[in-house]
Amino acid sequence: MGVGFCDWPPGSDITQVNNKQLTCHCCLFLTCRRQMCVSRFLRCVGVSLVPMAIICMVSNILLLLPELKPRFLLEGHVTREATWATGLWGSGLLVLLGARAFVQSSKTKGCWAFRSQMLCQALYSCVVLLAASGCSLVSATGLSQGPLCLYNSSSGLTWGVPLQPLPDRHSGYLYNQTLWSGVCMAPRSVVQWNVVLFSIMGITSALQAVLCGLNILNSLLGLILGQGFGRNRVSGRGQI
Repeated sequence: MGVGFCDWPPGSDITQVNNKQLTCHCCLFLTCRRQMCVSRFLRCVGVSLVPMAIICMVSNILLLLPELKPRFLLEGHVTREATWATGLWGSGLLVLLGARAFVQSSKTKGCWAFRSQMLCQALYSCVVLLAASGCSLVSATGLSQGPLCLYNSSSGLTWGVPLQPLPDRHSGYLYNQTLWSGVCMAPRSVVQWNVVLFSIMGITSALQAVLCGLNILNSLLGLILGQGFGRNRVSGRGQI
């Protein structure tokens, strides 16, 4: 009974042949399962990153348009962290490019092609991890500092960041919701607007960073083990 590279010389003991064939099939099964796990995880990460990138891009665009009006952006009255647009180019564009590469690499066949793609995906994952982490950090900063708004100061109405935590004043507006509606005069409801959108963008980009971190480990696993590891081992045993 032939099994490809698991064939054994004629005249061998049938029990020995069956045992060796069983071992061969088990090794092949485990190898295929390992290859499928690496490729499937790579594809799942790529597919999962797409909606997350879209969420970050939409959140950043909305942060640039308080009250859904472009005049605040044109006048330069938008929160500083929103103008950095890390949700657009970081957790948005770069993540989409990385997701596309992940999905395409999951279809790669061949030992050396697979290993080279795993090395590339590990590098891509590092870049995307840095971009997503940067977006998460910027979102957390924008959330803690508070929005840029028009407020009533000692010198009259002025634009500034009145809710940022100061050592001699308050620890922050996030723990004192009475400040949310009584400080900023314009844009309308800008505090709630920033809290919701920065929170969404920060949490989503943090999830992207976690997935990319796991994908680095997955890519290194595929790089070390490759696609031909189990096959070479079995074929070597077949020549004993």
